[in-house]
Amino acid sequence: MAAPLKAAIIGYGRVGRIRAKCLAARPQDWRLVGVSDPDRSQWNGLGVTYMENWTGLLEHHPEALFICSTNQAMPELVAGALERGIHVFCEKPPGRTLADIERMREAEQKAAGVKLKFGFNHRFHACVQEAKSIVDAGRLGKVLWVRGIYGKAGGRHFERNWRNKREISGGGILIDQGIHMLDLFRYFCGDFDEVKSMVTRSYWPIEVEDNAFGLLRNREGQVAMLHSSATQWQHRFIMDIYLEKGYLSLQGILSSSGTYGREMLKVARCHYDGEGYPLANPEESETYYDEDGSWQLEVDEFARVIRGEQEKWQGDSLDAYRSMELVQRIYASDHQWRWSQEAREELARVQAVT
Repeated sequence: MAAPLKAAIIGYGRVGRIRAKCLAARPQDWRLVGVSDPDRSQWNGLGVTYMENWTGLLEHHPEALFICSTNQAMPELVAGALERGIHVFCEKPPGRTLADIERMREAEQKAAGVKLKFGFNHRFHACVQEAKSIVDAGRLGKVLWVRGIYGKAGGRHFERNWRNKREISGGGILIDQGIHMLDLFRYFCGDFDEVKSMVTRSYWPIEVEDNAFGLLRNREGQVAMLHSSATQWQHRFIMDIYLEKGYLSLQGILSSSGTYGREMLKVARCHYDGEGYPLANPEESETYYDEDGSWQLEVDEFARVIRGEQEKWQGDSLDAYRSMELVQRIYASDHQWRWSQEAREELARVQAVT
């Protein structure tokens, strides 16, 4: 049996601690040798080395780094690790801009044999995996269109969260949470060529968006509709997939907050009248899922990839690039939003000079 892979974690907040639990759950695959976080208050004494500066972790010769940092730090961290021959698992989103993910991909291409994976854990949820198996098997025919709603209420001190500071995050609710739904759209339909959108700041006193509405179409004619919201007072995750012979509805998503409801997959197959026309309101079957294994499954896949047991993986750098590209196209296709962003940047430059 191969020795456990030595891993270190950069960024030991909520997500970093989740990843640490995933590593601890597979001692045959992983050995955590250190964590790094500029905020020492995050440290709770794991029994491994703590460093304020991530480069200190290099003394322990990690084979893999789990990067759970803020968005603006990701390009330097990912590129720095890859250049040193260290495998990287980086949380989403892949930086703040397309330039950020392009820098990471360039470093990956230069580091032959070093693996880079991004944390799009929603692909690994049980309801998503079951829906994907139904679509891929062709049981309900071709996908016609999809619709996704992913929203939350923001929460206490939402306006102060670093995720709503554009210099740090690159955007608001769309890049933070909506990117998961966009990744799922791509998972089921492939890439989209046409994008139309409306992006708004409806309620929260922040410098980024709190709602984004996107309408996407690909070359196959499949259409996807997105609403990503920070004013969804009732937390909601819904993804509807309508096919030629029926539909799938993914509702609720198991999360660390536990506020999105019970995870469920509805499956319905069309019934037809005597002339072959589909009848309305087909019978639905419902399956509920009570355990979230998505975080662990991602980490397990990463171990197999590093060891050469799996050649392709979910959340590779191209997946990350394409999802970030959709985020940026949604921002850019709303000319009013794009203009207001540019106007604020120009005003800030003028004020800095005067």
